[in-house]
Amino acid sequence: VQLQASGGGLVQPGGSLRLSCVASESISSINAMGWFRQDPGNQRVLVAAISEGGSTTYADSVKGRFTISRDTAKNTVYLQMNSLKPEDTAVYYCLADRLTQRFWGRGTQVTVSS
Repeated sequence: VQLQASGGGLVQPGGSLRLSCVASESISSINAMGWFRQDPGNQRVLVAAISEGGSTTYADSVKGRFTISRDTAKNTVYLQMNSLKPEDTAVYYCLADRLTQRFWGRGTQVTVSS
């Protein structure tokens, strides 16, 4: 599975961005998809995930501000990010899990700064 992430950029604190991740094949056959993020000097950490059944998981730091969703017709998963904070600055990576395999997309930079 190839994943193409987009939508990052520079935004002021309190602003919003929407990330998109387009898969090269039907996401109906993928067990789960999600977003991780990584800032310099730290490990990649889970931000949000959505299962094939539609169940969602969020990191405590983004609950109430971020929303993960998917459009199976477009093979796309979205991450709507609202009320962004400087600490949300990181490279965001899309991932897909299918059985025992994990696929990563290239990262997209999100910078929250005034």
